Amino acid sequence: MQAVPSALRHLLAAVAVVCGLLGLAGTVAAELPEVIERIKPSVVVVGTQQVTRSPQFVMRGTGFVVGDGRTVATNAHVIAAAIDEAAGEKLVILVRPAAGKAQQRPARVVAVDKGHDLALLRIDGPLLPTLTLHEAEPVREGQAIAFTGFPIGGALGLSPVTHRGIISAITPIVLPGANARELNARVVQQIREGSFDIYQLDATAYPGNSGGPLFEVSRGEVLGVINMVFVKENKESVLSKPSGISFAIPVRFLRELLQKSGTQ
Repeated sequence: MQAVPSALRHLLAAVAVVCGLLGLAGTVAAELPEVIERIKPSVVVVGTQQVTRSPQFVMRGTGFVVGDGRTVATNAHVIAAAIDEAAGEKLVILVRPAAGKAQQRPARVVAVDKGHDLALLRIDGPLLPTLTLHEAEPVREGQAIAFTGFPIGGALGLSPVTHRGIISAITPIVLPGANARELNARVVQQIREGSFDIYQLDATAYPGNSGGPLFEVSRGEVLGVINMVFVKENKESVLSKPSGISFAIPVRFLRELLQKSGTQ
């Protein structure tokens, strides 16, 4: 039997590697539906309830359950608007059990990190399923991700929607402006507090997705929190002119807030 030429051996080895990678990709893709099923029960709607207005429930953004099952993570800007308690307005979350109608639960703010646009809410009642925060290998550009939330508020119905993409860049949130006219109060404040890296995504998040979990697609561990205010000074036309660029706050800042608040 003739020996296999060296060049042919290298070619066969390369083909085997490619086939292995394709098989791995197929495995990850096949797992995503199961990951989404695990994620959805932990993703909640954050809003306010007032019986004397119409509609009684007004959505503000997305949140997700962490820690002991009674803590909800979201963006600080989601709960920033004042609540008219004198008129009976209350902060609530809307949770949809695996079987049954959506349920409302009163919520209260227990911690806020305005610099990273993060907030923690506390709820009462039965424990909710929690999401695991990623803390193993570093997040990398090109990594496959997905995020679940409630895009465009109630316009599409209050059912969780999942989008998939990659981390297209890890970049500082404060980008230098070309001239002084591009500076505003928000940018100046961020410069004073110090910039930090943020995840840029190639998947489009919409208003309503703010506060939702960004997770890796194989195990569903949370990599970050979707954010819609760092790059959008004004509301854009989300249906006719979406930017196609979205961002997420790295989960390490959420972990730090949980530790400081004692709700981990």
